[in-house]
Amino acid sequence: MGQPVRDYLLTLCVTAAVTYLLTGPVRKFAIAVGAMPAIRARDVHREPTPRLGGIAMFGGLCAGLIVADHLFNLNGVFELSNEPRALLSGAALIWLIGVLDDKFEIDALIKLGGQMIAAAVMVIQGLTILWLPIPGVGTVALTQWQGTLLTVALVVITINAVNFVDGLDGLAAGMVCIASAAFFLYTYRLWYGYGIEAAAPATLFAAILMGMCLGFLPHNMHPARIFMGDSGSMLIGLVLAAGAISVTGQVDPDAMKLFEGSERQATHAMLPVFIPLLLPLTIIAIPAADLILAIVRRTWNGQSPFAADRGHLHHRLLEIGHSHSRSVLIMYFWSALIAFGAVGYSVHSASLWIVLVIVGLSAVGLVLLLMPRFTPRAPHWAESFVPPRYRRRSHGEAVGGEAGDEGAPGAQHGPEGSQMASPEPERAPVAVGVSGVNGATAIGPRSRFTDRDRADSPR
Repeated sequence: MGQPVRDYLLTLCVTAAVTYLLTGPVRKFAIAVGAMPAIRARDVHREPTPRLGGIAMFGGLCAGLIVADHLFNLNGVFELSNEPRALLSGAALIWLIGVLDDKFEIDALIKLGGQMIAAAVMVIQGLTILWLPIPGVGTVALTQWQGTLLTVALVVITINAVNFVDGLDGLAAGMVCIASAAFFLYTYRLWYGYGIEAAAPATLFAAILMGMCLGFLPHNMHPARIFMGDSGSMLIGLVLAAGAISVTGQVDPDAMKLFEGSERQATHAMLPVFIPLLLPLTIIAIPAADLILAIVRRTWNGQSPFAADRGHLHHRLLEIGHSHSRSVLIMYFWSALIAFGAVGYSVHSASLWIVLVIVGLSAVGLVLLLMPRFTPRAPHWAESFVPPRYRRRSHGEAVGGEAGDEGAPGAQHGPEGSQMASPEPERAPVAVGVSGVNGATAIGPRSRFTDRDRADSPR
């Protein structure tokens, strides 16, 4: 069993390395072709930042699939299943649409149609939901049309949910990476714990997706030097959906032999079968909640559901006083708690300590949300080993130090008024129907800039 783990780690590392090495040249290319949006009223960053980071992430995806195809323990995934080829076909299509949108800002309906076509391409090649395990009913076989519609819906929802959360530096890539790690543990257990080879493609997809995100994060952490753009956010959303579709609709619950013993024992044993229905939802739980709240909020205010505003969850964290980095870390925390909590409960559903740990960590998360100004201080003996912001200092130094912690040297990248002494001038309102570049919906339109040269000149 150790050899397959090493092969997955090798695939992950190669994917991450290729993505990391390609991101630098891609950034220069994005600047050269002018793929740098101007600053909008809803944006958190202060300088025009190049996008097209999805080009590097797609290169990492291709490298990971090529390496896995040449590894002895992973080669069988390509021989026994057509799902990796289906993923690559759909990913290439959605990536191309994202690249065109990052550069030329294509129409919203074209993007939505492209997402549906990419999902349909995967369905045609066999990556589709064949049946659903329904609690209290059992395994329900789906017709071809039912499976196709459900697959397309899951792909479109996941793509837009991931794109919605892409509003702070490193937020989308980090949250998807955390979710992919939890998903990998779940699918790996299905494959080697239950001996179900149908879970192998989803395990490979999760490992490659982790590598794509880890390779891009060093360039995208605050202050970001490049954004993934729609070419990246739609790509990782599609890969995430592909893994969920594979393990949800391809793994036969009867292969787990869970229906032995009493009815209560069978119910507990069936939890690993029901988790595929819930895990994709837990993976995008925060983005999906943000998506629903945004649609309700904008519709209630008489705006388009895709109009830009500053009401997203990460914007709320900034408004109550959290710094940019801390807001990202809090979102990471909740994503990890939901995703790994679901996986842990599927493994030991009868253990009370799983529930107690989840409740305890939830309480910690609530405390973090309510203490935006709290900064832990290291003891004197450890001050030389920690960043300056965590060292003890006098009151005057602390005020100056924290004000410049993240905002002073890079005021153009700092959060709105979170750690700045003077209030920021009020921004101009955002027009209805204009969506942001970093954090816009994947099907939302962008405004047409007439003064693009001015945005590109500082670079």
